[in-house]
Amino acid sequence: MTKRLSLAERLAADKKHLLLDDIVKQDEWSLLLVEQAVLHFGLRKTEFSCNDLRDVLPELGHGFLGAAINALRTGGVIERTGQYVPSTQASTHGHVIAVWRLTGKGLGIASARWDAARTAADRKAAA
Repeated sequence: MTKRLSLAERLAADKKHLLLDDIVKQDEWSLLLVEQAVLHFGLRKTEFSCNDLRDVLPELGHGFLGAAINALRTGGVIERTGQYVPSTQASTHGHVIAVWRLTGKGLGIASARWDAARTAADRKAAA
């Protein structure tokens, strides 16, 4: 038997989902930056956390990095390793965060982009 939510609980849940949707939609450019950083770290380091990403990304809006990571997870690009590390972001007070890795799909995307960039660079050098 499922528990019936009160009106306040339903409104809070709806508000939470709307806020996550707004965060992801706020800036397509920022989402592309996060995606590029994830693909880069996934190819170079195998495993990474948001600590690694924050060190190379510009300041993003509150909650944006987590929402972008969640979008990549639900898209099948990354997956949790089952490991956790303390956050280096001061406002989290060392709360643990997930360690991620690229999935097969993510590795395919990252490799294809790397190959395309290398081919473009070779063509430019030959011209």
